[in-house]
Amino acid sequence: MGENDEAKMPRRSPTRLLGTIVLLALLLGIAVVGYLIVDTLLQLRRPLEAVPDAVSTQMQQILNPTPTLIASPQTIVHEVQTLARLETASYTIEKVIAAESGEGPLGFLFRDKLLLVAQGQVIAGVDLTRMTVADVHVAGTTVYVTLPASEVFVATLDNDNTYVYDRQTGLFGQQVDLETLARQEAEKAILEAALEDGILETAQKNAELYVGGLIRALGFEEVVFVRGTPAPDQNRGENR
Repeated sequence: MGENDEAKMPRRSPTRLLGTIVLLALLLGIAVVGYLIVDTLLQLRRPLEAVPDAVSTQMQQILNPTPTLIASPQTIVHEVQTLARLETASYTIEKVIAAESGEGPLGFLFRDKLLLVAQGQVIAGVDLTRMTVADVHVAGTTVYVTLPASEVFVATLDNDNTYVYDRQTGLFGQQVDLETLARQEAEKAILEAALEDGILETAQKNAELYVGGLIRALGFEEVVFVRGTPAPDQNRGENR
């Protein structure tokens, strides 16, 4: 290539090259700034997205605050009794109780419905303090024993295993006494189920087996049991 050809080729101006470099730098700078702006907006958005949940949690705490339970340091003992109760039958029973209130045209305001899964225990046996010397008669190697009628000692809910499975309320929220009423009904239902299943008869037979074994261990050959008449103050479940 000759000198004339080199003279014909266009030469890049230093000013144009510098402009190109500046333009690229500006584009790069714009890209970096844009990235920083987008990243900043995303960072700001995350706390904003958490606001509804935080507000909802605070509202729940305001509307349904965690109860504070404080036991009084004072204790009053009303009665002390000497017991000789022979517990001979124990039932653990589970019941599901449905309770509702506030139904009707204004149900959307006052409705309160719940499903309570209740577990309770019923314990029965005989109270040996009801026996007197006249209730035991020895004839040779035979002993005649009049055992007190069996009775219910305990019929209560197990709070650790009793819980509200589901609850639906109207606009004005829960009726405070509904769960209490459901628990009371559960206690009655659990006692009734134990009585229907024959817990008193089971307790009586088990008491006879236990007391008979003790008497035979003393050297007597035969034990005859006579069942006592239920006393008026015994808990036989009639008033459930």
